[in-house]
Amino acid sequence: MDTTPSPRHYRAPGWFTRNVFNNAVAGLTRLGISVWGSRVLEVKGRKTGEPRRTPVNLLTLGDAQYLVSPRGDGQWVRNVRAGGGQLDLLLGRRRTHYVAQELEDPAKIPVLRAYLKRWKAEVGVFFDGVGPEAADEEIAAIAPRHPVFLLTQR
Repeated sequence: MDTTPSPRHYRAPGWFTRNVFNNAVAGLTRLGISVWGSRVLEVKGRKTGEPRRTPVNLLTLGDAQYLVSPRGDGQWVRNVRAGGGQLDLLLGRRRTHYVAQELEDPAKIPVLRAYLKRWKAEVGVFFDGVGPEAADEEIAAIAPRHPVFLLTQR
C-alpha cells in the first residue's frame, strides 16, 4: 500500500478571473448586491494574521449553509483550516460570524450535487465533467478534491 501523501488538488484562477471577475463580484457584494449567493469571505491569514478576503458562493441547503471550494485546497481553505474554522461572511455592511466544520467525503455528496445544480455554469469546469445529475459514485470520486464546510453562526 502506498502511504505517500497525495499532492494537494488546486486549480489556480486565470488572469481574467483574478483581475476582473473576482473583483467585480467582490465589489458588488461589498455594495450589498449578492450575485447568486455571493459573499466576501474574510478569514485571518495563516502566515501573516492579516485579514484575507475572497468572493465565495454561499450555498443554503435545507436549514444548513455551506462553503464549497470548487478549485480545491486554495488559500482560503488553508486559512479556514488554520484558523480553527473561524470566519466572517460579508454582504454590504452586514458581517456574519461563523464557525466552519469540514465535512468528510461521504457527507459531501448531496452538498456537491446541490452546488453543481446551482453554479455548474460558473464552476463546472473544475469538477472534471461531473454534473448535478451524476451518480453518487461519480460525485464520491471527485469529493476528495473539493473541500466542503458546514457553517454554524457564532
